[in-house]
Amino acid sequence: MYRRARKVAASLTVAVLIVAGLAITALVRDEPPPPPVKKTAVADATGAGRATAAADDGRDGRGGRERDPFGASCRTTIEGSTVTAFCHNPYPGTDRLQLHVECARWWDVDSDGAPAEAGPARHVQLTGRCWKEVDSAWVSHARVEP
Repeated sequence: MYRRARKVAASLTVAVLIVAGLAITALVRDEPPPPPVKKTAVADATGAGRATAAADDGRDGRGGRERDPFGASCRTTIEGSTVTAFCHNPYPGTDRLQLHVECARWWDVDSDGAPAEAGPARHVQLTGRCWKEVDSAWVSHARVEP
């Protein structure tokens, strides 16, 4: 008798947790998504960078007008525990760049570098490091409004 009551209580607990999880998921979905962050080069532990590109049709979503070109091109390298990103902005708008570093060890603190602005036709060098190995690194971009 006692064993059956425990099974029923466990089943009810699981059911309540599932329903609560679905309710929370529904609430989260109703919130607007955060603004997208453009990532350029992602370097992994082997040091080989791979380009990431989001599906982009070149339109701004407001009546189909073309957007202004934007975004510095960056090359990310990993040497040991140090990450360096070399970025060049060929466009007329200013790009705010930030280096993000994920460390391989669980106890090593991941870091987000200080934002740096790359003006038109400017080069920017961003650096970051871990105590031990680097797992991955990438550069995020944000448009600077005039």
